[in-house]
Amino acid sequence: MLGSRPGPTPRPTDGELEILTVLWSRGPSTVRDVHEIIAKRKPAQYTTVLKTLQIMSEKGLVRRDEQQRAHVYEAACPREWTQKQLAGDLLQRAFNGSAARLMQGALSARKASKAELAELRKLLDEYEKGAR
Repeated sequence: MLGSRPGPTPRPTDGELEILTVLWSRGPSTVRDVHEIIAKRKPAQYTTVLKTLQIMSEKGLVRRDEQQRAHVYEAACPREWTQKQLAGDLLQRAFNGSAARLMQGALSARKASKAELAELRKLLDEYEKGAR
């Protein structure tokens, strides 16, 4: 079942995260599909994308369907689950577990739009109501 992961999943590298982003937006895809999308943004070798997907399969980051001639890959976990894991890891490693410092760092790194600030306020209000 997508989203229920037994045990910890390794943190994806930047290149793996780029591939996961393609898979999350496209759904199950062949190596050629993934390569074509990445190559539109930056130079990328087909063999590098293939090898990275093979490694990701071994790590449990993607699943591979070998029933067709061209193997089809899909993300093993939903985007939201992976983002939550990455945020939690960053929170511990870089901000000593302080959610306030994480938010201060994020807001000082890039100016947030009024819509983003409103969404953050709404999320904080919802979190506060649920925490009581």
